[in-house]
Parts: sequence; C-alpha cells; structure tokens
Amino acid sequence: MSVGFIGAGQLAFALARGFTAAGVLAAHKITASSPDTDLPTVSGLRKMGVNFTVSNKDTVKSSDVLFLAVKPPIIPFILEEVGPDIEARHIVVSCAAGVTISSIEKAFTALDALADGGVKMGLPRRLAVRLGAQALLGAAKMLLESEQHPGQLKDNVCSPGGATIHALHFLESGGFRSLLINAVEASCIRTRELQHLADQEKISPAAIKKTLLDKVKLESPSLSVASASKVSLFTNKSKKN
Repeated sequence: MSVGFIGAGQLAFALARGFTAAGVLAAHKITASSPDTDLPTVSGLRKMGVNFTVSNKDTVKSSDVLFLAVKPPIIPFILEEVGPDIEARHIVVSCAAGVTISSIEKAFTALDALADGGVKMGLPRRLAVRLGAQALLGAAKMLLESEQHPGQLKDNVCSPGGATIHALHFLESGGFRSLLINAVEASCIRTRELQHLADQEKISPAAIKKTLLDKVKLESPSLSVASASKVSLFTNKSKKN
C-alpha cells in the first residue's frame, strides 16, 4: 500500500511521521506534494525519506490512499485538478472532514498506550510498537476482508475464561466505548465550529482563485489575461495557447 498527501504542512508531516514511527508504512511508500518547497515541514518530510513533488497529479498516480491535507477552501480546486486521475483503486480522505483524521490520531494514541503496556511487561519499546501496529493492522484487514460485524469478530477471538475477555472486561469497566464515542463527538463539534469561523471570514474559493491569478499577472506582466487564467494554482506551471 502507498499513501499520498496533497499538501505538505503540519498535518501531512504529523501523519507521515506517525505511520513511519509505528512501522505501519515505510517512508519510501509515502509521497507528498506542495507548490511551496520552502516549508519547514517539506524539509522534514525529505529527511524522513518521504518522496516529495510539486505535482499533485504525480502524488495521485503513485498512491493508493490519498489524503487531501489542505484547508477546506482549497479542496474544490484540488478536486478540479486531480479528479480525472482518481481511479477505482483510490481511497480518498479529506482532512477537512475532521472525523477520519481524528480517528487516525486516536488510533496512534491507542497504539502508543499498547506499546507502553508492552514495555511495562518487559518488551523493548521498538518491539512493543511494532507488535501493537501489527495487531491494529491485522484487525483492520480482518474486518475489511471478512465483512463481518466488529462485534462478531470480537466474539470469535474471546475464548471462555481467556485473557482476551478479561482484558475486554477491564476496558468496559473504564468506559472504553463511551470515551471513543465522546471523542468522535467532540472532534465533530469542534470541526463544525472551526468551519463556521472560516465561513464568517467570507473568504470564498473564487476570491482565493482571483487573488492567486492577480499575483501571477503581477509577477509576470508579459502574460496575457487569457494565458494567466490557465496557470495551474498548484503546480506553478503555465500552459501556453
């Protein structure tokens, strides 16, 4: 599996670092794209071993899972640009939605806690992280491939009087399910609040596009209005008639 990030800011950097640190994905399986090559996070991604490009289309072509790690007003332009390159094999995740990304972050937190438990019981940290990551990966693959209800899969692995059912009882006594539900709810509420604040700023996608085009025309006076309108907003390349 390969992962791509359209956008190479803090969110893309944090997720890429999490994937590689947990051993879920090798750095060379990750590609990120951004027109701004001077971002500190771009330097960090490169040092990590992540592939970097200024072409969003290249990111799409090299990825199975695609994260739109840009601000909400930019997403319509991204989709207009890369839409023709999206295939049935792609899984597209919008980071503007909040729920999916917050779920990934909760998975990282759970993985970190599992690793702490392993260390407490005598495992080396690196091994504990890898075992936890493999456990989460295996559970996710089993769920997707079997198409059974998660509750049924849980019952399948709980032997009577075994260690698993004892661990589940401990989780339930601590309100594990309620904590996850509350965390998802809190994330959604905050995402809506942030979107409302962004809407109040009245910065429309059309205004952003006009601002960028005006900047292009100012920096390149020789370009005609017709040719300037064909400048890609995300690759900094212009197409001549």
